[in-house]
Amino acid sequence: MDLKKIFENNKNWVAERLATDPDYFKKLSNGQNPEVLYIGCSDSRVSAEELMGACPGDIFVHRNIANMVISIDLNMMSVVNYAVNSLKVKHIVVCGHYLCGGVKAAMEAKDLGILNPWLRNIRDVYRIHKHELNAITDETLRYNRLVELNVEEQSYNLLKTAAVQKAHLERDLRVHGWVFNMHNGELIDLKIDMDKKLKEIMEIYDLGN
Repeated sequence: MDLKKIFENNKNWVAERLATDPDYFKKLSNGQNPEVLYIGCSDSRVSAEELMGACPGDIFVHRNIANMVISIDLNMMSVVNYAVNSLKVKHIVVCGHYLCGGVKAAMEAKDLGILNPWLRNIRDVYRIHKHELNAITDETLRYNRLVELNVEEQSYNLLKTAAVQKAHLERDLRVHGWVFNMHNGELIDLKIDMDKKLKEIMEIYDLGN
């Protein structure tokens, strides 16, 4: 994309917004009150607001390679804590997608330099579920299943955090795991049983709520 074209597009976008609502940017400046924190992949083909049909102000968004929730990632943990404790979001969605380059890279035996520590977290997901994954002979289906399992494990990582545990107990914050099917544009709800999983997790990860 020509960078000059971006500024032309921006002017057109501003004009379109004002034509629809003269107070659009005044309202936008009044603050945000999103009900959803979306944790997704940085992939340029996956736009959180667009695939959900959401408007600016509806979704608080964090994106990284392969939608990972890593406890020592201060960027991620800062976003989660701000969204939960300050914005008081009602839902947290971890959304992966088929054809994820990060997940694909984690399946390959290659030295990828600085990416190695990051991808190791996805490889750990494979290690945990290796019996199920190794039983899938079709490589594409195995790849897709790892995408799903990675979303599930990152959702569980959220349940291990103090902020999420406390918000769930106090105001029933919910965590969801979704996958975006890039082949047809559909969102798939993995229907994670959060209550059951949280009960299991808090046997070990109960942070004193």
